[in-house]
Amino acid sequence: MFDVAAALAGYDLERLTLACVGSHSALDVCAGARKVGLRNLVITAAGREQTYARHFAVRGDGREHRGCVDETLQVQRFPDLLKPEVQEQLLRRNVIFVPNRSFEVYLHQRYSYDEIERGMRVPFFGSRTLLRAEERGEDSNQYALLEQAGIPYPRQFEHPDRIDRLVMVKAPHAKVSFERAFFLCSSRAEYDAQAQRLKLAGVLNDEGLAGAVIEEFALGPTVNLNFFRSKVLGELELIGTDTRRQTNLDGVRALLAEQQAWLGSTPVKMEEAGHIATTLTESMLERAYDLGERFVRAADAAFAPGIIGPFALQCAIVSGPPKDFVVFDVSLRIPGSPGTRYTPYSAYLWGRDIAVGERIAMEVAWAREQQRLPDVLT
Repeated sequence: MFDVAAALAGYDLERLTLACVGSHSALDVCAGARKVGLRNLVITAAGREQTYARHFAVRGDGREHRGCVDETLQVQRFPDLLKPEVQEQLLRRNVIFVPNRSFEVYLHQRYSYDEIERGMRVPFFGSRTLLRAEERGEDSNQYALLEQAGIPYPRQFEHPDRIDRLVMVKAPHAKVSFERAFFLCSSRAEYDAQAQRLKLAGVLNDEGLAGAVIEEFALGPTVNLNFFRSKVLGELELIGTDTRRQTNLDGVRALLAEQQAWLGSTPVKMEEAGHIATTLTESMLERAYDLGERFVRAADAAFAPGIIGPFALQCAIVSGPPKDFVVFDVSLRIPGSPGTRYTPYSAYLWGRDIAVGERIAMEVAWAREQQRLPDVLT
């Protein structure tokens, strides 16, 4: 088990630095750190450094101050982050590491979760052991947590022969390891036809199909409930809500039915492209908090010390009656959407818009002031 106190003993606590992998939500972390008076560092990969080292780097003074990235540390490839010499540099910079989805997927291409948890010698903000529960192939995965929490999630089908309604098939992408291949079908015949189409397009292969999850399609608008579990305050906060933009799904949706027919066998890819801020009816907020609190209790019991900081429940709102959330995916770290700050919920609570990156920095700063850093780090 990682010894947080031992790591912090070698740190200059007045020069704490929030660090993350240069992708996904790194700019949100950097901007938040600077707002609260913490330093920040982005680990970049060769060929992907310009966003952080140039375009959003801090420069200028006084009124002409621009940018949010204090410092970058370049590696050849993201998995090089675990090299001892890189870890030593992070320790010298008093780093608190904020894991994002890109950190997980890129390092997991080369290392097991056990190796990642052991190899990272710097403290994490949040749980270093809970990240693995996002992977559906893990024994104690997100479905197990949802089941323990009593949270509705789509019914699953063990075999395509049992498909008797509209389902979504989720399989690993054949070429892009951090993406998944999705397709919809309502029978075994449609399953076979769609799978063959995606194989020919190079999106799917037999190995990925064998490990695919088949689940009932939840019919309704999608919304991500982005929560923050504060150990310092002992509260659960709804930071914001958003929905996704995806290629080429959103392009297909913009077409008329006649125009969609012209696409023929073009596969729908549903790759992440961005996010849109969205809101809930106030009648749904109590239920949203109930789901968040249930999930926190289940995660605390299964992965001590449980959830620290941000997590998200990705939902569809189904019509019922009564209308309700069905959770089809879980994010157990900082979400990928900085746009959640533009929904009103953080301002309703704090009196101003607060992004997730700033909320993380606030929690770290408060924990430092109260000598409670081991409560929020693992």
